[in-house]
Amino acid sequence: MQVFLTGFSISLSLILAIGAQNAFVLKQGLKQQYVLIVVLICAFSDALLISLGVSGFYLLIQTIPWLDAAARIGGAAFLFVYGALSFNSAFKKSHGLNPADENTALSLSKVIMICLGFTWLNPHVYLDTLVLIGSISSQYPGQKIEFALGAVSASFIFFFALGYGARLLRPVFNKPVAWKVLEGLIGIVMWSIALSLVV
Repeated sequence: MQVFLTGFSISLSLILAIGAQNAFVLKQGLKQQYVLIVVLICAFSDALLISLGVSGFYLLIQTIPWLDAAARIGGAAFLFVYGALSFNSAFKKSHGLNPADENTALSLSKVIMICLGFTWLNPHVYLDTLVLIGSISSQYPGQKIEFALGAVSASFIFFFALGYGARLLRPVFNKPVAWKVLEGLIGIVMWSIALSLVV
């Protein structure tokens, strides 16, 4: 049980940092649009990457030097574009959080593509899951499965709590100014992460 809790706490501490993926999950949770699909994509992606890391895949990643640079450039480009869209929404649009507003709704296919982008084009997710969690798990020979289950559980609990807990903030985001502030903050987060990837 102690190894499970160690995996859980390490994974949770890594996920809690405000990042592009978390901001997107929060936004979809506030809109209450395709929340289950979004949280399942995030959680199952984490589960797959954590499993690969714990199985020793992190050793292979460390032997391919160009992979890190390619992931950083691709991730930075994706985050820059999405950040620009958030700034555009913050400065040019005026909308509250009205579920009936067609302008704030994305199609299911777009939501899935954006969510996959935030998940799989983010170099930090590979560092956190494949490398960091993978290498820490090597300290628990014979208990790696228990460690991985703890890490995966943290991911599922966090994403479901964030996606479905966001509805508690809906009264605040019924006001257009609150939505503008959120879009602006998301843009800042996206561009800050993009900058950190290329600098």
